[in-house]
Amino acid sequence: MKTLWKALCAAAMFGMTMAAAHAEEKTINMGTLSWEDLTPITGITKKVLEDAGYTVKVTEFSEWGIAYAALTKGDIQVLASQTDYVAQDYWNKNKNRLEKISPVSHGLYQAIAVPAYVPIDSLEQLKENSEKFSGKIIGIEPGSGLMRDASTAVKDYDIKLQLVEGSTAAMTAALKSAYDRKEWIAVTVWEPSWMVQKFPVKYLKDPKGIFPPPQGYYWIGQKGFSEENPHAREVMASVYVPIADITAINGAVKDGKTMDQAVQDWVGAHADLIKRWENIKKN
Repeated sequence: MKTLWKALCAAAMFGMTMAAAHAEEKTINMGTLSWEDLTPITGITKKVLEDAGYTVKVTEFSEWGIAYAALTKGDIQVLASQTDYVAQDYWNKNKNRLEKISPVSHGLYQAIAVPAYVPIDSLEQLKENSEKFSGKIIGIEPGSGLMRDASTAVKDYDIKLQLVEGSTAAMTAALKSAYDRKEWIAVTVWEPSWMVQKFPVKYLKDPKGIFPPPQGYYWIGQKGFSEENPHAREVMASVYVPIADITAINGAVKDGKTMDQAVQDWVGAHADLIKRWENIKKN
C-alpha cells in the first residue's frame, strides 16, 4: 500500500512539474529599449504572440549594455536588436551565448543629411558649400555611433564645419527652424524617424563608405530558445514590419497618439496579415 501511495504521489508531483513547465513555456519574457524604432517592433510582436496564446512580459532597458546583460543572464528571453551596427559590440561579445531567432525589419540608416530643398547631394558638395551652413553640422548626443561616424566623415572629407554635439531634441528643433525659413542646414539623422517624415531630407552620398549600409533588425534570444520554444519561434519569425511603417507609427505618436494606440491602429489596418501570423500551427 505504501509503495502504491508513493507511486501515486510521484505521479502527481510529475504532473504538477509538467504543468508548471507547460505554463512557463506559454510565457515569453521580452526586453526592449524605449527607442522609436524598437518600440513598434516590440509592440506588434507582443500583440501577435498574445493572440497566439502566449503571455508576454516586457522589460524596458535604458541602454544596450544592460539589455544584453539581462538577456545573457536569463532575466529576459528575447530582445529586438540591430546586431551589425548600433549594438554590434554587444552582439560580438555575447554571441556565443545567444542566437538570432529571425529578422523583423530592415532599413536602419544613419548619416549626414540636408533638407530636400538644398541643392547638393554628396558629402563632397557639403565641403564645397561649407560657408552656407553657418559653420556647423548639427549633431545629437555625444558617444553615439552616428556621431562617431559623422566625426570620421568630417575629417576624411576635410569638411570645414564644426560637428556640434547636443541632443536629438535640439537637433530636431534646429531642423524645424531651418525648414520654416528654408535655410540651409546639415544634420545627423536616421531612418526610421518621424523627423524624416515631417521634414523631408536627403542623405548625402558617401563615396568613401564611412557610414554603414542599411542595417537589419533581428529578434535575438538565449542560445536554445528556438529549440525549446519552436511554436513561439515560428510565430515570431512570421512577423515582419517594414521600416516605412515604423516611421509612420512614430509619426502618429508625434501627432498626439500614444504608442499603444498607434500600434493598435497599425494592427487593425493589417488585420488579414496579423491573422496569418497568429495562425502558425503548433508542432
